[in-house]
Amino acid sequence: MKEQIISKSKDMFLKLGFKSVTMDDIASEMGISKKTIYKYFSNKDDLIENTIELAHKEVQEIIAIIDEQGFNAIEDNFEMKRMFREMFKGADTSLLYQLKKHYPDIYEKVNIVQIDILSVCFRKNIIKGIKEGLYREDVAIDDYVKFYQILIFNINETIILEKDSHILEHKALEYHIRAMATLAGIIELEKHLKNPII
Repeated sequence: MKEQIISKSKDMFLKLGFKSVTMDDIASEMGISKKTIYKYFSNKDDLIENTIELAHKEVQEIIAIIDEQGFNAIEDNFEMKRMFREMFKGADTSLLYQLKKHYPDIYEKVNIVQIDILSVCFRKNIIKGIKEGLYREDVAIDDYVKFYQILIFNINETIILEKDSHILEHKALEYHIRAMATLAGIIELEKHLKNPII
């Protein structure tokens, strides 16, 4: 039952927002009593943290699936963007924006985990792209990981609407790749820009 509550809550939080969904809403949607929810979660904050942990696991699963596909580094980026877009397609408001505004303590914890996950992902992608000749060999990897991280987090923390943050993230991805790309990388990038994921 605990896993079912987390899964349903995640769907509802994504669709309607962390602030607007109440424990009563979740209980009603699931056809259970609020008491049942409190059997597993001490309060709404506890439930939100559990749903975010589930979302982080799903993000890592997405990254692992993409790793197995044999795409080049630039294809990896666009496929990841497409899969995340699919994962968060029901959300109206940026989730990081909501957390930062309404649940700052949870936001701080989430931020630490997300930075770790994304740092590893961005670093692997840059190293892969250099090996493939799509990114320049002289790329300062640590700096570029930080630059892109700052861009992505700033977009998600300050832009209210998910669709607006998605458009800016797409532009940030193009900016990030262009800054590192070799001529072969630019050609590969242009190919993907002709088929936008927006």
